Amino acid sequence: MATETKETDEGLARQRLRLWLQMLKAVRHIEANLREKLREGYDTTLPRFDVLAALHATPEGMKMSELSQHLVVSNGNVTGVVDRLVGEGLAERQTMESDRRAFLVRITDKGRALMDEMTAEHRGWIDEMFENVSESDAARGISIMLDIRHKD
Repeated sequence: MATETKETDEGLARQRLRLWLQMLKAVRHIEANLREKLREGYDTTLPRFDVLAALHATPEGMKMSELSQHLVVSNGNVTGVVDRLVGEGLAERQTMESDRRAFLVRITDKGRALMDEMTAEHRGWIDEMFENVSESDAARGISIMLDIRHKD
């Protein structure tokens, strides 16, 4: 009986490994498609899109440290992207009254208009890439991802 349980556990472990590898391949495939579509359609990058999306969702703005935490990247990576967005008038940086060393970053009206357009396009791209996924499969996939993320 113990051998049977061990084999079942090993089989499940192999299946979970296959799931992880397929998830990773799917994410890489989708990201590659999105990168190409953003480059072709908007002459922009996925990191720039991610920063603008975070700022779009937080109209009051975010401190640089909050932005990098939200995006799970280093402050240095965010700083370069924000510098370029500010230079293009898509975002603005403001010194905070409470801490002169900290900056608050906000999306500008120009940035908001661009993100409104890109967000609608992005939604369509994702919908197209997932066209073979049913509503119930999507809900189950979301549930699995939440289970994985909340295990810790």
